Amino acid sequence: MQNQTTFQFISEPGDVNYGGNVHGGSVMKWIDQAGYACASSWSSSYCVTVYVGGIRFISPIKIGHIVKVEAEVIYTGRTSMHIAINVFSRNIKRRDFEKKTHCIIVFVAVDDEGEPVEVPKFTPQTEREKQMEQYAKKLMALRTNIEDEMKPFL
Repeated sequence: MQNQTTFQFISEPGDVNYGGNVHGGSVMKWIDQAGYACASSWSSSYCVTVYVGGIRFISPIKIGHIVKVEAEVIYTGRTSMHIAINVFSRNIKRRDFEKKTHCIIVFVAVDDEGEPVEVPKFTPQTEREKQMEQYAKKLMALRTNIEDEMKPFL
């Protein structure tokens, strides 16, 4: 079972914002699409986004650049999957990609009635995968604190 998905494409003029770069909303759409492809491939189920956390826009993506979106399962619960997303881009005349955006998305696998279903357990094998799993667990604890703070305003 593969825990990674990669998309590559060229950013288009329709993705432009008023500043002449790729619109943040376009990047968020790509993040959700790659995350969904990764989560649904892992779970063999339809999945819904339940949390997108800490989107960090590091630097802008230029129109006409090659964009690479990498999605990776880094932790699974009973019905949920934490997917790390990294977005890179490069000028078509260059070889090296630069990291542009990072975030974590949590998806839940659901059945035809929208009820959560169990997902295969992800067991980290490499040291990097083990570190990423710990990162996901740390973010879960932080998210619980944030959710508690937000409750009065929901």
